[in-house]
Amino acid sequence: MDAKKKLSEKYKWNDDKREDKGKDTKKKNDVKKSNVCPYAKKCGSCHFQGVSYEEQLAKKQKELKQLLGGFGKVSKIIGMENPYHYRNKVHAVFGRLRNGTIVSGVYQAGTHKIVDIESCQIEDEISSKIIRDIHGLLRSFKIKTYDEDTGYGLLRHVLIRRGFTSGQVMVVLVLGSPILPSKNNFIKAIRKLHPEITTVVINVNDKKTSMVLGERNITVYGKGYIEDELCGCTFRISPSSFYQVNPVQTEILYQTAMQFAGLSGKERVVDAYSGIGTIGIVAAKAAKEVICVEQNKDAVRDAVTNAKRNEVRNISFYQKDAGEFLVEMAEQNEKADVVFMDPPRNGSDEAFLSSVVTMTPDKVVYVSCNPVTLARDLKYLVKRGYEVRKIQGVDMFPFTEHVETVVLLSKGEVDSKKIRVEFSLEDMDMSEFQDGATYTQIKDYVLEHSGLKVSNLYISQIKRKCGIGVGKNYNLPKSEDSRQPQCPPEKEKAIREAFKYFGMI
Repeated sequence: MDAKKKLSEKYKWNDDKREDKGKDTKKKNDVKKSNVCPYAKKCGSCHFQGVSYEEQLAKKQKELKQLLGGFGKVSKIIGMENPYHYRNKVHAVFGRLRNGTIVSGVYQAGTHKIVDIESCQIEDEISSKIIRDIHGLLRSFKIKTYDEDTGYGLLRHVLIRRGFTSGQVMVVLVLGSPILPSKNNFIKAIRKLHPEITTVVINVNDKKTSMVLGERNITVYGKGYIEDELCGCTFRISPSSFYQVNPVQTEILYQTAMQFAGLSGKERVVDAYSGIGTIGIVAAKAAKEVICVEQNKDAVRDAVTNAKRNEVRNISFYQKDAGEFLVEMAEQNEKADVVFMDPPRNGSDEAFLSSVVTMTPDKVVYVSCNPVTLARDLKYLVKRGYEVRKIQGVDMFPFTEHVETVVLLSKGEVDSKKIRVEFSLEDMDMSEFQDGATYTQIKDYVLEHSGLKVSNLYISQIKRKCGIGVGKNYNLPKSEDSRQPQCPPEKEKAIREAFKYFGMI
């Protein structure tokens, strides 16, 4: 059974639905308010709890139209037929209550108090069960959970990654020490409960930090990685590899990008911000040559392995900053027919974009996870002679505010009317999106990279410290004497890191 058919059967997704983007899926994807997650108020990870899926899509469509409508028609967002349990990467933090009870789950919003979670509506069910069973084995194996206040204890986090087409499962035990007592017996016990586990890795995080993963991985069972299939290609996923967490929508996202590129087998393609090579390897099957550039050396190593695994030979990989690499290509009068760009949330930079303009590719396919920075980058390209041809939103993260977008640009004459509409973006009420990222995006980044939950108040405090304007809709204290909690140092550090990531400082 091929990968696409497996996905179709698991999620009741088919080509008819894929082709008909505008079809009303109200019956299939309606989410009633009675289905609100019992942990919603404490967890805070899902912004749209209690909102029907149809309404969630409508809100995201409205945001895309507000930010991108000035560039062209925004096609109807592609949603999921089953918006539940889509995350193939599940993480839980472990700890103890004062009475000694072991708990595992997520940090309560704005605190380091762990919310003990039995199940999550958006996380893979098999992965969640494995975490609960690991939780249940700890006492009998006398494994102590880590106490971040004292620095004592062993088990800090558990990370599960599952290949939705391969069925392979990786268990990552994040420990404060490389030594796990009764290691072999513990692994046997968890594999007896879950024989689907194909590899177990110990990640050593012995520093007093809020980061989840440490730098050292020790494989204690299996190969130390799993493989999964995407768009007919096989990819190797290690504990720290970036790999999209929603397999169904990723397939749609990349299919859309390939469709926009319209490759015929004659093109020279550049895949910027290429990661482990997912887009580049898929494109290589329909292009003459693909050049991938990625700054992270571990990602480049995985990409080379993935290319060999898929017997793709018309592809090359370079470990370098994407902006610097394209500048060098432009200076050497190198050309490309198609440029794929899939930058991080803070978007691209002027050096990269100006190099794209200099190289004059026939097509630019921009895959974005942040419509705010996407609008900024499109504005730059349109002013310099590119035209936006297609805009397609893909809902990768139901129940959250995040949305992915694929945009096709091609060379064309500058249209003064379009530029006039484009500049009207500056006249919009952008207070919610100003300074590079929304409060929600900053909170999500901090949570994902440090495990901390921060409030709008704390973010605004650090914004003011950094000289960043606070949105006019944010309620400041009525007087300087107003009593309000002050942002703790560790949260200030995490917020500043988020600011740097989004290019705000």
